[in-house]
Amino acid sequence: MAYITLKDINKIYPNGFHAVHDFNLEIEKGELIVFVGSSGCGKSTTLRMIAGLEDISKGDFLINGQRANEWGPREREVAMVFQSYALYPQMSVYDNLAYSLTLQGVDEDVIDEKVKNTARILGLTDYLDRLPRALSGGQRQRVAVGRAIIRKVGIFLMDEPLSNLDAKQRVTMRSEITQIHRETGATTIYVTHDQTEAMTMADRIVVMKAGYIQQVGTPYELYFKPANVFVAGFIGEPPMNFVRGKLEGGKFRLGGKSLDLSVKLGNKAKSYEGKEIIFGFRPESIHLGEQKEGAYVLPAEVELTEMLGDNTNVYITMGEDKAILKVDPHDTPEVDSAITFSIPYESVYLFDGETEKVIE
Repeated sequence: MAYITLKDINKIYPNGFHAVHDFNLEIEKGELIVFVGSSGCGKSTTLRMIAGLEDISKGDFLINGQRANEWGPREREVAMVFQSYALYPQMSVYDNLAYSLTLQGVDEDVIDEKVKNTARILGLTDYLDRLPRALSGGQRQRVAVGRAIIRKVGIFLMDEPLSNLDAKQRVTMRSEITQIHRETGATTIYVTHDQTEAMTMADRIVVMKAGYIQQVGTPYELYFKPANVFVAGFIGEPPMNFVRGKLEGGKFRLGGKSLDLSVKLGNKAKSYEGKEIIFGFRPESIHLGEQKEGAYVLPAEVELTEMLGDNTNVYITMGEDKAILKVDPHDTPEVDSAITFSIPYESVYLFDGETEKVIE
């Protein structure tokens, strides 16, 4: 196991493009960290700098307290799992798993033991004599993971390893990778654009946007204590609802109603008077009907419903504003009907309209 420190890491390409800005992070031994963000946010570039596949333009990269900027991938003792599997097509599963150990000159008996033990962990025992083309996508991904964990390195790096799998395979592999991490105890950095993968697998999540870290925290912290509008909208499915408006006389207009935000703003209400505020609430945090105390009560019109089995997404309009509500399927309202719903005070998030940062 290894601990990793990234201090003011920057990546600037020769054409001047600044891909990663002042990236600072401490990764503990045995931690599973997930970098998440939309395409082009810099997460894979950061992973490649950690792997030694990309040069670091500025900043310090440390492994176990030692500066490792100039170390090659082998010196860093990292194992990487790619999106494309990168298996040798002419080799059996057994030989794919054994290949790195063979190159290291490991004794054949030791290789055999390690291959069979890795295959057992990954459920590949019955497939050791097969070629990659005879395997399903999920099985090939397991072989790719197996090639990484068999080396017993201190750092595992995974770059969108599940993106080529179907939805059912992704669910299975998420749990398998999490279990493998528990068994190996290796420090693992996992890159994905899928917030569900991030939320279900990570000890901590690093949310990135346009090369900058937006927030670092546990899945719970990111979901319930987002630092800004981007994080609040990125984490959660369906995403958080946002309505922009001005605070006038301590009131916020929404759906034809005037909401008193003093209960949320407290002594900050005066400083935000006349300024734009973003009112946010999660789709599942509402109650259909009126909640008499401790909640904002709002009228709405139902535009569309999506029955998903365990819940229903209800698309609504509130005057000129739109939102999504997540309700029990047994309480699904009729399309084109008028409804009333309540948002408990504690479930409302307020953000600064200019900076888009949360108002504490």
